Amino acid sequence: MAATSDLAPHSQTLSRGINILEVLATAGRPLSIAQLAAALGVHRSVAYRILRTLEDHNLVARDPSGGVRLGARLAELSQAVSRELQVAALPELTAVANDLTMTAFLAVMEGKESVILTSIEPRHQAATIVYRPGSRHPVTHGAPGIAIQSLLDETQWKAAFHDEPRRPDVEKITTIGYVTTRGEVIRGMAATAVPLSIPGEMPTALAVVYVESELSEDQIGQRLLIAAQRIESAFSQ
Repeated sequence: MAATSDLAPHSQTLSRGINILEVLATAGRPLSIAQLAAALGVHRSVAYRILRTLEDHNLVARDPSGGVRLGARLAELSQAVSRELQVAALPELTAVANDLTMTAFLAVMEGKESVILTSIEPRHQAATIVYRPGSRHPVTHGAPGIAIQSLLDETQWKAAFHDEPRRPDVEKITTIGYVTTRGEVIRGMAATAVPLSIPGEMPTALAVVYVESELSEDQIGQRLLIAAQRIESAFSQ
């Protein structure tokens, strides 16, 4: 019997609930029910019913003034995504962030996008770049995406991107191990990334994002390569 999953109707209520979580994550601050209803294009009563369900599961919470924010349960759920990888990478991400005074992060491939799995900001910095987990951009853009491209064999690449060519920078990774891009994902920001090959995990990149640095691209890239080797070694023991 032919599979019919692709033909099954989608749940509009579930989709709206996910949209609420996405809106709150993007806003980065509590929003009123009226603001959420407007963002979803629905009546306040519809938004309220969805919020009550999300509250029951601790996925959202309301502050004393009635503003809606993301709930603590989401942090627990996010830690379960590639838990072993996150645990192994955390010490190295922290060391890289503090050594380079840059925000360090892991990005994984999801569909055709590079998605931030986890990030660490450097300590004792007056200003840092915040790169929230869940942020995403096309694999075809930015240093993390290029690093992820380098991990895909020809069959995997064609299955996802068909006849679209890879970035020429992929060849640079095979030569020197890292790649740097400027202003491709966030205007004015540079990023340096290295591929991270972990058995059983989606193609992953270890990267930093920064405005400017006294360090050379090679110094940054070499520090990331050391961290990547240590993380990969943790899985081969």
